[in-house]
Amino acid sequence: MEESLAAVASSAAEASEAAAGNPVVTLLVQIIPFVLIAVVFYFLLIRPQRKRDKEVQKMRNSLEVGDEIVTSGGIIGRVVSIREDTVVIETGSDRSKIRIMRWAISANNTVHDN
Repeated sequence: MEESLAAVASSAAEASEAAAGNPVVTLLVQIIPFVLIAVVFYFLLIRPQRKRDKEVQKMRNSLEVGDEIVTSGGIIGRVVSIREDTVVIETGSDRSKIRIMRWAISANNTVHDN
């Protein structure tokens, strides 16, 4: 019995020495946690953010005259005209007009029927 335990212990020691001596195995053991962290970051942070960015860009591109929008600064207005990079909105009861950049629109409060 003692001989078999000694044989198992010596074979385990030889295996750990072989793994420690092999630089490829050591490198893989050190790199795998970083790769796993990168994959987790991609699926938990980067991918959902890209999806939200695409939805916001789609909303900005589908604006129509008459839509009620909210800017990133909190101004609420109705779209009067749309140009390539800018949008003119009408705010308040006195109908003052403001020209804003399209990227400053954060929400479209108008519901469109598809």
